[in-house]
Amino acid sequence: MNELKQRQSSEGGFTLIELMIVVAIIGILSAIAYPGYQSYVMRTNRAVAAGCLQEMAQQMERRYTTTMAYNSTATLPVLACTGEVAGRYTFAFASGQPTATTYRIEATPATQIGDTRCGTLGLSQQGTKTISGTGAVNDCWR
Repeated sequence: MNELKQRQSSEGGFTLIELMIVVAIIGILSAIAYPGYQSYVMRTNRAVAAGCLQEMAQQMERRYTTTMAYNSTATLPVLACTGEVAGRYTFAFASGQPTATTYRIEATPATQIGDTRCGTLGLSQQGTKTISGTGAVNDCWR
């Protein structure tokens, strides 16, 4: 009978303490990794929005070379890149824009409202890049 008890106790399995230690380790690792992942997703979406603004600026320049005015139509160029960040950013002309000789396009965070470091990205006909957040322009326009 002792032989049977020894065989049962030596067979594999996890104790509750071992299982709780594994759960605690996974919790700690995910608490460290998840904010980094969220930051990465935010930076990626921002980079896509910045690239889309630059593509829109190229389309605006094409419009200007054919019509000699930025305001020949008061709508933004329709591009595939806006679908990539749809719901995360909204693209629009700044207030009072475009005029015949100027434009300013802005990408305003929609669901990425936690992006206070960069906020709204802006691009003008002169290539001037702006942000509404507290960060540095060069860091936000990577």
